[in-house]
Amino acid sequence: MSNPVSPMFLPLCLLSSLLLLGGCQASASKPATTTPPSPATVAATETTDATARGEYLIRVAGCNDCHTAGYAERQGEVPTTQWLTGSPLGYHGPWGTTYASNLRLRMQEMTEAQWLAYSGNLRTRPIMPDFTLRAMSEADRRAIYQFVRSLGPAGEAAPAYLPPGQTPPAPYFSLVLPEAQAQGAPGARPAGDAPARN
Repeated sequence: MSNPVSPMFLPLCLLSSLLLLGGCQASASKPATTTPPSPATVAATETTDATARGEYLIRVAGCNDCHTAGYAERQGEVPTTQWLTGSPLGYHGPWGTTYASNLRLRMQEMTEAQWLAYSGNLRTRPIMPDFTLRAMSEADRRAIYQFVRSLGPAGEAAPAYLPPGQTPPAPYFSLVLPEAQAQGAPGARPAGDAPARN
């Protein structure tokens, strides 16, 4: 048994299809009505993104380990408001005694361009791993600057560097390098001798 198709069915299908196609073409040909963001909005977003990136870099690069008093002892549970204010803990060794500086105050003294030049060429005394800072991209060093500047100034300047031969006041770590084993001492091999093989 066949179903007869109504004579009105085909024209209605054709009309519906044409209306759908016409609606799609009309909306596709209309220009977009979204307004591009203003330069101020773009700049604010980029600054926010860079500041967040700077906070992340400070956290994972270990800057707080030395530049924030008590950070390592508290396993990083130090409020951001206390970050990077320096430390009275000295690092004493053959180079003298160094202290982790108050980066919050230091960054207030520098423009971004000065910081980029300084951090890209930094060579300092132990225990600062200056090579890691030099290895960072300019964008990462800029993000660090923007984050530290966003925190604002706080705290006091760290103690001044002490030259070799001066004993620092407590607290300090004494980093003593092992002396080279003297030739002829028990267990020492003469130069050029290879260890015995079994």
